[in-house]
Amino acid sequence: MTTTHAAGAVPGSLSMAALLYPDFDSEFATTRRFLERYPEGRDEWRPHQSSRPLGTLANHIADLTGRGTLILETDEQDIATRKQRPEVRTAAELLAVADANVAKFRTLLASTDFAALEQPWTLRMGPKVLVQASKRLLLRSMLMSHLVHHRAQLGVYYRLLGVPVPGAYGPSADEGLG
Repeated sequence: MTTTHAAGAVPGSLSMAALLYPDFDSEFATTRRFLERYPEGRDEWRPHQSSRPLGTLANHIADLTGRGTLILETDEQDIATRKQRPEVRTAAELLAVADANVAKFRTLLASTDFAALEQPWTLRMGPKVLVQASKRLLLRSMLMSHLVHHRAQLGVYYRLLGVPVPGAYGPSADEGLG
């Protein structure tokens, strides 16, 4: 007897997304809390001359939420020819970018099956291949791990600016325990 499942579904009623990426929703929600606290008017502030300005970092984080969509919809990206979105300057604008990216990504991921996730995806700069792996693996590294890394950087910026840092995996020192 053969059992069939809807595209993206696995036995036990779990979607492919829920099976492979059970943490994505909570990580996106945590990222949203960080973007809500963006201190407007501090776009050019940086903790060190080698660091990205605050506005550039926050925009990168908002854009990263759309990296999964790019991975699911294409087979590659050439960063030598990609178009940059103009930077936004307010918490509301950052949230709008991030929320739109997350909504589109969730819709695409929900309808993606395992075979599609096993397809290769390539990041290149002109002819030079920078990264190539399965879409499944790159959703973890180029989307989620990358997002968490930069969100932690944003937390350091906030701490240095006196902006209360939201908790990521429990309460932060600014939120207390009770």
